[in-house]
Amino acid sequence: MIHQYINNGYHIVLDVNSGSVHSVDALLYDAVEVLAKIVPDMEKPMSLTDDQKKAVREALVCKYSAEDIEDALSDIQELIDAEELFAADIYKDYVIDFKKRQTVVKALCLHIAHDCNLACKYCFAEEGEYHGRRALMSFEVGKKALDFLIANSGNRINLEVDFFGGEPLMNWNVVKQLVEYGRSQEKEHNKKFRFTLTTNGVLLNDEIMEFCNREMSNVVLSLDGRPEVNDRMRPFRNGKGSYELIVPKFQKFAKSRGEKDYFVRGTFTRNNLDFGNDVLHYADLGFEKLSMEPVVAAPEEPYSIREEDLPQIMDEYDRLAKEFVKRQKEGRGFKFFHFMLDLSQGPCVAKRLSGCGSGTEYLAVTPWGDLYPCHQFVGNEEFLLGNVDTGVVNTKVRDEFKLCNVYAKEKCKNCFARFYCSGGCAANSFNFHGSITDAYDIGCEMQKKRIECAIMIRAALAEDEENN
Repeated sequence: MIHQYINNGYHIVLDVNSGSVHSVDALLYDAVEVLAKIVPDMEKPMSLTDDQKKAVREALVCKYSAEDIEDALSDIQELIDAEELFAADIYKDYVIDFKKRQTVVKALCLHIAHDCNLACKYCFAEEGEYHGRRALMSFEVGKKALDFLIANSGNRINLEVDFFGGEPLMNWNVVKQLVEYGRSQEKEHNKKFRFTLTTNGVLLNDEIMEFCNREMSNVVLSLDGRPEVNDRMRPFRNGKGSYELIVPKFQKFAKSRGEKDYFVRGTFTRNNLDFGNDVLHYADLGFEKLSMEPVVAAPEEPYSIREEDLPQIMDEYDRLAKEFVKRQKEGRGFKFFHFMLDLSQGPCVAKRLSGCGSGTEYLAVTPWGDLYPCHQFVGNEEFLLGNVDTGVVNTKVRDEFKLCNVYAKEKCKNCFARFYCSGGCAANSFNFHGSITDAYDIGCEMQKKRIECAIMIRAALAEDEENN
């Protein structure tokens, strides 16, 4: 399967099955475009037929010289022989065994606090209540969750625990106790915990920063960008904006992190379709690791993203990508989560096929110890898997997630992005279409555009390195 596009002057050819990306000239781009309509994926490299070559010559003879066309055909054959063009889909047979795999739990999202001190208007967690009641996780429940993770992680050494909410800092003492407990179990069970934290920053102070810098492998700092954008959607419960209080704390925290990771993460809505300006605002504040996610909300919400917004959003990603390249070349670059694409290696096969592992390898734990496939399913009893005392007892739901992969999703089968997005978010698919094997269409379109931009960026920066 071939995907082709032109972005920022770069002619990109992506061989989907092999993952090979080619930045080519206009002639080779046009030649591949002709062949893509008549050459199937090859189970093994084969020579182009005389008819296939003839089709290219006839289509391009009025635009290019005969000699140049022959050179392009020769280059294409070299790529075919290297299995970098029209390559076979090596994953379609693997997926049969993949469905039968023994799964182990490797990550937990601990809902340390079903409570929050902000009143974000788009919050899927209902200001931390998750369709239920406000609650803080006790140390006892959290301890059982870590014990459950250790017991169900098999031979896996590296385990991940994300402290989530609501607002985790509202239950800070328990966070510290659980980190200490996790560390105390590492040697005995031959495990290594990677702790992470997501916070709105309201309660952030020097003591918390120091602890996080010592113990948290990553922190996610929630901020929506420019003051007027952030304060419109992320106010306190009294309506006052949060930007002025939070930004200085986040700046200090990010600077103190040193080599340890963080991301400033925002959400854009229909109110700020020029979200690129918010990303650049982060960068201008001195933040270097940035993320901006589209809001996922019911269509009737005034701030929800609609299909008619997509052209403007696509243009905005293009504009942001060009500015990203420009700043990188000027020596004042930043990292943007959706433009971070590893073309040389990338994720493992399992992750390419099934994504985050929700419902199998990754589970969410409520303050009272109930287990759900991920934080977005919390409160939906249809997806209750069990609890930290009994373990996973709803194996029917677990098995449904186990079978969820790009080959099980009709919309993914012929999509060029399938091995990059791994089929998208199961929760979004369910919330919009009632099935975890469907796909959230608006989200798909945005994801495809982000991938195209990310590949263009790699081509642009590689070209710059060659020229310097």
